[in-house]
Amino acid sequence: MAIEKRVLVPDIGDFEGVEVIEILVTPGDRIEVESSLVTLESDKASMEIPSPVAGEVQSVSVKVGDRVSEGSLLLTVSVDDGAQAEDPQAVSAVAGAEPVPTADDSPPDNTEIPQGGALVAKEVMVPDIGDFEGVEVIEILVAAGDRVDVDTSLVTLESDKASMEIPSPYAGEVKSLAVKIGDRVSEGNLLLTLEVQELASPAKSGGPPEVSAEEAESVQAPAPSPIEAPHSSSAGRHAGDKESRRPPVLTRPSDAPGRKPHASPAVRRFARELGVPLEQVTGSGPKQRITKDDIHGFVKQALREGGSAVAAGPLQLPAVPVVDYARFGEVEERPLSRIKKLSGAHLTACWLNVPHVTQFEEADITSLEAFRKAQQPAAAKQDIRLTFMPFLMKACVGALRGFPDFNSSLSADQGHLILKKYFHIGVAVDTPNGLVVPVIRDVDKKGIFDLAGELMQVSEKARGGKLLPGDMQGGCFSISSLGGIGGTAFTPIVNAPEVAILGVSKSVLKPVWDGTQFQPRLMLPLSLSYDHRVIDGAQAARFTSALAGILADIRRLLL
Repeated sequence: MAIEKRVLVPDIGDFEGVEVIEILVTPGDRIEVESSLVTLESDKASMEIPSPVAGEVQSVSVKVGDRVSEGSLLLTVSVDDGAQAEDPQAVSAVAGAEPVPTADDSPPDNTEIPQGGALVAKEVMVPDIGDFEGVEVIEILVAAGDRVDVDTSLVTLESDKASMEIPSPYAGEVKSLAVKIGDRVSEGNLLLTLEVQELASPAKSGGPPEVSAEEAESVQAPAPSPIEAPHSSSAGRHAGDKESRRPPVLTRPSDAPGRKPHASPAVRRFARELGVPLEQVTGSGPKQRITKDDIHGFVKQALREGGSAVAAGPLQLPAVPVVDYARFGEVEERPLSRIKKLSGAHLTACWLNVPHVTQFEEADITSLEAFRKAQQPAAAKQDIRLTFMPFLMKACVGALRGFPDFNSSLSADQGHLILKKYFHIGVAVDTPNGLVVPVIRDVDKKGIFDLAGELMQVSEKARGGKLLPGDMQGGCFSISSLGGIGGTAFTPIVNAPEVAILGVSKSVLKPVWDGTQFQPRLMLPLSLSYDHRVIDGAQAARFTSALAGILADIRRLLL
C-alpha cells in the first residue's frame, strides 16, 4: 500500500528565505533516495536538496522564484509501504517508530551532558574534485589566526581546464596551513588545520518521543553535507541521479593575466547566466570578493555604454570612449537595423577570433565575359538575367576540389579539420537593411542557368527581408562581389566557421604583354581572405592562381 509523505526543506544553516532557482522533478517522476529535487540559492551558495525517500512524485509545492526556509514544504511523494529512507532519523519519522540510535545518541537514558564543548583540532582535506590530480594551488584565502565559518572559501585550485574554490566544512580558527601557492594537491591531501569548538549533545530523556499523526506524514530531507551543499551544480543533473558526493562548481580560468576573480559559486553562476566576464569586474567585498551587486553594477555600466564595457574575447580590448557629438555641431541619431546589429556582432567575433591574411590576384576574364554575353539572349528567353556570378561560383567549386582545405572548418577544440564533401556557396547580397549572405546549395550539381535563376530568387527574397535562418546556414565558402559598384581591391572578413572568403572588385580593361606585344585584356581583381590557422600563404597563392586559370579558360572545368 502506498503512503503519501511530505518532503520538507532540511536544516540549511542560518539561511532564511532562500530562493528556489531550479526544480529538478515533476509530478509522476520516479525518484530514489538522494535524487536531487530542487536547487536553492542564497547570496552565498547554491545547493541541491536530495530526497530522503524513494517513490513517485505526487505534487510539487514550490515554483522557481519562491523563497523557502527550513521546514517549508517542497513536495509530496507516494512511498511504497515499507520503503526506507536513507537517513535513520528520517526512517523513524516516516514509520512513526522509535528513533534509531546514532553516534550522537550513544549516552544512556537520563544521562545529562553539559552544554559546553572542548576545542579540538580538525584537519581539512581536499574534497572530491572529480578526476583531477595534482591540481595547483593558485590562491590562499585565509591565514593562521583567521576565524572562518562553514562554507568560507579557503583556497583556490586551478587545473588546466578550470578553477575552483574549496570551502570550509567547519567553523573555527585557522591554526596552521599545510600548503602554499604553487603546491599541487589531489583529493585527500591536507590543506590546513582548524581549531573547532565541539558542542556536546543536549540531555536525553527516558523514553522515545511521541510522534503526532501529522509529523508521521512529514519527511524532512537530509541536509546536504557542508562541503557539498554550496558547490553542488545543478547543470546536467537528472532526477534519478544517485550520486551523493558532488565536486565544487568548476569555472573557466580568467583570461586576464595576473588576476584571479574572487567570487562565491552562486555569484559565478549568476555571472555565467548574464555572460559577464568576472575578470573584468571589480569586487567590493572583503579581499576584493565579487558580489551580486558588483555584477549588477557591471551590467548597468555595460548597458549605458552600449556593451563596450564587455571586452570581446581573450584580448581584453579597451572600451571605446563615450563622446557627446552634439557639443561639436548638429547631429541626428538613427537606430541600426536589426540585420546590421546581428551581422555586426558576428563580424566582430570573426575578426577577433580568426587570424586574417588576404591574398590578391588578377584573373583574365576576356574570353569568359565574351561567352557570357553570347549566352544572354538564350537566358533571356527563360526570363533569367545571366550575370557573371554563376560562372564565378562554378570556378570556385573547381578550385575547391583541387584544394580541399579551403572547403573545411576547424573543430570546436581546434584540434581537427572537418573536410566537407559538399559545395554550398554563400553569396553576399546588399539589401536596404544591410548585408546578408544566403547560401546556394550543391553548386557542383547545378548548371549555369539553374544557378542564375536561383540567384535571382534568393536576391529578391533577401531584399524583401523574407530570408529564413536556414537560407543562410551551411555554407562552405563565401563570395563578396563589389564589381558592380567599383574598387580595385579590399579585404573581406572570413565568415567563420568557414576558413576562406573571396572578394571580387570591378573588372578593368588593361594592356597585358603576351610575349610579343601588349593586348587589351579584361582583368578581374580577386581578394582572398583566409584563416591562417588552417591555410598558409603558399596554399593561398596556389588557390588564387588555380582560380584565375579556370576563369581564364572555363573549359578547364571539363578536365
